[in-house]
Order: sequence, then structure tokens, then C-alpha cells
Amino acid sequence: MSYTALYRKFRPDIFEDVKGQDHIVTTLRNQIKADRIGHAYLFTGTRGTGKTTIAKLFAKSVNCENPVDGSPCGACRSCQTIASGASVNVIEIDAASNNGVDNIREIIDEVSYSPVEGKYKVYIIDEVHMLSIGAFNALLKTLEEPPSYVIFILATTEVHKIPVTILSRCQRYDFKRITIETIAGRLRELMEKEQVKVEERALRYIAKTADGSMRDALSLLDQCIAFHFGEALTYDKVLDVLGAVDTAVFAELMDFIRAHDVTGCISLLEGVVMQGRELTQFVTDITWYLRNLLLVKTSENDIEDVIDMSGDNLARLREEAGEMDAEEIMRQIRIFSELSGQIKYATQKRILIEMTFIKLCRPAMETTNDAVVARVRDLEEKIEKGIVQTAPLAIQSTQEAMQNQTVAAKKPELPKAIPEDVDRIVKNWHAIVSEAQQPLKTHLKKARLSLGGDNRLMIVIGDGVAYDYLSNAENHKHLEDMISNVLQKEVTVQVQSIEQGSRFEESYVDLEQIIHREINMDIEIEEEA
Repeated sequence: MSYTALYRKFRPDIFEDVKGQDHIVTTLRNQIKADRIGHAYLFTGTRGTGKTTIAKLFAKSVNCENPVDGSPCGACRSCQTIASGASVNVIEIDAASNNGVDNIREIIDEVSYSPVEGKYKVYIIDEVHMLSIGAFNALLKTLEEPPSYVIFILATTEVHKIPVTILSRCQRYDFKRITIETIAGRLRELMEKEQVKVEERALRYIAKTADGSMRDALSLLDQCIAFHFGEALTYDKVLDVLGAVDTAVFAELMDFIRAHDVTGCISLLEGVVMQGRELTQFVTDITWYLRNLLLVKTSENDIEDVIDMSGDNLARLREEAGEMDAEEIMRQIRIFSELSGQIKYATQKRILIEMTFIKLCRPAMETTNDAVVARVRDLEEKIEKGIVQTAPLAIQSTQEAMQNQTVAAKKPELPKAIPEDVDRIVKNWHAIVSEAQQPLKTHLKKARLSLGGDNRLMIVIGDGVAYDYLSNAENHKHLEDMISNVLQKEVTVQVQSIEQGSRFEESYVDLEQIIHREINMDIEIEEEA
């Protein structure tokens, strides 16, 4: 006899065997017991959560000669005929390959005939979202008012593609993703029946990898058993078959990144590649590892229910989270999430991952705000450790050349007149700064005001971090919009940095000083008058 896959062999025969969808099972069984059966149902949810299984069980139950508490007895002629797939009263249709108007017209013609045996004719239309618009329109009238002996069960993974006119005619049931605990429990129960020895840790990893799908979990377990046939299935063997990586590798990777050890990161990746691990899964697992780190770092309460891992692994995760900042973990999650979206379609996956490792080890190569924060944090850590930071040779030589110059810089010329708009901005500058949000507010407090080209307002920054922040196109636009709201007219602002070794007064006109001097002179004149 040919081998039957686990997910087919152990497909539930009664409602009691269905796991993880209690809210749906209870409702349907109550309808059967109370004889309040609807004419159209819509089952929606992710793959492998039991939509087709429950549809078949429901078809059995409504035609069962001796139902037991809303479940099919499995012994009567009707139940056995449906189970063998020979029943003419239960019609399964794959809408992916039968999605035209003609296919629906055939159903409409068949609906007019009463069931040969049993009480109901049940039409199960799988992947119903694949029907064409014309097919949906053809189905509408029959779906709304079918004969009393007809039940439609529509199943789909993409409910948003179903027309509203169809949705309004059906009872909708949303199938949830099945929890890791429920999947692991079901796998454990089936392995006892199959008399296969499997480590609990291995079952939980398969349940986690299945991502809420019982069918996927059984398929993965089937694959692992086949690869190590006749042997006890351990956690390491499951990792080997699925191309996954143990979490200890991620802890080692984080150590290399914190130490800015590019060579260590690349060597670790080399080991992962040589073991034949799947790189897309590797990146996904890193992101989940970082997610767990962030939860441990930021949660004040017990989180054992949120993070699925053993007590030993959780203790190790807490220790690792204590060595990292929440902001840095969030930055790494962002970077690896972006990488996860790119790597699916990349031909050179390894190179993309290597570039990401280099980016994480060298924050100076990035210009984003969180990269700048990472550079500042790194600098603070080095200063705390007493490591002296020296400027690059090019900057040192420039500073020495400037110090050796004997020609004094020309004093900036005073403007003949300050534009009215700029005058208003300078007079209201402190109020504008106080209204700004962080970190813009902190950066603007370090700014000096001067005149740029075409008599535009110039904001002069001496702080490198503040200049990088204000030079960013998005932040620059936000600054201009904030000032424009005060003046109620469009304003263009120029941002300039002070060169190394220079002083603001030597190169720029200090507008604040000039305008405050004029204000004081006006006050003195009024007092004399």
C-alpha cells in the first residue's frame, strides 16, 4: 500500500479532533443540533488552518443519519460514502482551475436536482477568490436563494478579493492562526500513535516554523522523519533538515557586531553557508531573535507567554539584552527587516547579508538619524573607557595649515539693510525654537543666525551631529515649514557649518546682535523723548 502523508492520514474525522478553531467548531455544531443550518458559508483564513477539513466535516454532519452531539457518526452509509469521496451530494470545486462563467452555470443547472441520498447537496468551492467577475455575478442569485436542500461553503485565503455582494450573502467564519502550543500538542499526540521518538524541543521548533498552519507543521514533520527514518528525531536534526540555525549563533553574531568585528561576522556567515543553511530563513530568524531581545529589554512584566523558549534560553536572552540599548536593537530590527524584503528576490543573497553586517559594524557609513545616534553612542562608550579619539590625518593637517596662516580672515561686511521677513524671524527666534519638537529643538539651540545668498536667512551650525541632522532633506523641509507657519508665507532657509578652526564672528554677520542693538537704541530714543 502506498504511503499517505501525515496531514492526509490524520485529517480529523470528527469535530472533536479539530484543533485551534473552537469558536467555529462550537458555532457549527450548535447549528446542526438546533437544525438552524444556513444556506451559504464563507471560511476565510491563512493556509493550513482547517477550512477545507471543517467544510468536509460539516458536509458529513448535515447528511449523517445518526449525528452525535453535532458530529458525524462515521458509521452510517452517508458518512462512509462521503469519507471515500464517492458521494454525489458533496461536490468539491477548485476555483483556481474552474473560474469561468460556464463552470458556475454548470453548478446552477445541477442545483435544481434534489439529492440522491441524504438531506443536503453541499458545494465546497475552494480558493473562491480566483473566480472571475462574470462567474461571481452568475453565482449571485443562486447563492442568495438556493433550494432548501443546497448549502454553499466558500473557502478562501484572500477574503479582500471577494465582492461585497457575495460577502453579504454568506455567514463569515474567520480561521485563526493556530498557536505553537496547540500545534506542538497535536504533533506530540500523532507521534505517539506513529511510535516515533521526537524531542519536545524539536516539535516546538517545527510548530514555530509552521507559522500557525497545522498542515505545514505536519508536512515539515513528515520531511524530517523521512530524512532521519528509523532514528529518534532531535532538535539538531530538525535544524539540519530545515536549514535553520541555532540561536547560539545569533548571540555570537551580536557580540561581533558590538565589537565592530567585520571579519568575525563574515566568518560566522561563511560557517552558516558551508553548513547549507537557507539564507532567507537565516535573516528571518535573526529578526525574530532581535524581536525577542527587544521584548526582554523593554518589558517590565513576565513575558514567558510571549516568547516561546525554554527557561535556560530565556535567562541567556536576558543576559544578552542587558548588554544592548533598546534603540540599537530597534535599529538592527529595521535593517534586517529591510534586508528580509530585499533578499527574497536577490540573486546574490550572501553579498547582501555581508553588506548589512558591514553597515552594522560601521555606523559611520550611514547617514540616517539612528546611524548618527549609534556613532555618538559608540563615541561615548570609548570616552568612558578612556580611549582617546584623534581626528583623521587629513583633518589634522588642515588644522595645522590653518593655524600657520598669517593672513587674517577678512571681517564680514555688515548688510545695508536686513529684509523684513528675516528681521521678524530673528526677533521671534526663541519662540520658534521653543515650539520645535525633539531632537530638532536641541539642535536649533546651538544654531547662530546670519544672512546667506539673496538675503536669505542662514542658520550656522558648529556641531557636526546637528549639521548632519539639519542637512537631511526631510528635516530641512520640516524646519522651513515650521518657520513659514510663523510668518504665514513661504520661507527658504540656508544651513551652513562653521569650518574647523574658525569662529562664527570671523566669517558671518551676527543678526541677533545687530537686531537686539537696534531694539535697544529704539528704547533709549523713546526714553530720551
